[in-house]
This record gives sequence, C-alpha cells and structure tokens, in this order.
Amino acid sequence: MHINKFRISSTATGQVRIISQRSGLTPNLVCRMAMLSSFEAGPISGAADDTSEGQEFNAYTLFGDFQPLFIDLLKYVEFGPEEIEADDTDLLERLRLHIDRGVRQLSVRLKSPADAAELIAGSA
Repeated sequence: MHINKFRISSTATGQVRIISQRSGLTPNLVCRMAMLSSFEAGPISGAADDTSEGQEFNAYTLFGDFQPLFIDLLKYVEFGPEEIEADDTDLLERLRLHIDRGVRQLSVRLKSPADAAELIAGSA
C-alpha cells in the first residue's frame, strides 16, 4: 500500500490546530504522535468523521520515509502478527480513526511546549 495524499477529519483538524498552537509542534508531528499514541491503545472500531472539510497532507510530509513502517504498525495493531492482506480503503479508514483517537488523547495531554517535551522525553 502506498499513499500519496491523506485527509483527516474536520474535527481532528481543529484539534490539531489547537495542539500545534499550544505545543509549538507542526501539524504533521502532532498527527504522527497521535497515530503512535492511538496504536499504543490498541485496535480501533467505529466510523471516522467526514473528511471532506479536513486538512489534507502530502503523505510524505506526514510519514516521511517511514510510510511502510507506519502501515506495518497499523496492520500489527489491528490484525496482530498474522500476515493478513487488508483492503487499502479499510486501512486508510482505520488510520484516520487512529489519528482521530490519538488527537483526542493528545488534546488532553498537551497544553504547552513543556508538555510536548515531557511526552517526547518520556517515550525515549
């Protein structure tokens, strides 16, 4: 699976802007942290919010050279260690759901640049 463009929900877009302003982190870093935070919480279910009005990212900006790693992490979290061939549309939807959940988690945890530094240092 290879992604060129990626759009998050409008709800997540608003929360990413707030987190970015509070923490001083760029939106793509906030989304990466949100994905990893959500991955740590385990598999996800539900339906994503409408993405027609959400922020669009160039996939390389969002994932960098690590896109295959993020996709493999997503598959591992969602399906376990089994090699399951998942539909690309389903994987993108699950990725959006993880970003939405992770952004909600981060919105509670990140109130200042010091919180961001503490969160990053704590994960090292």
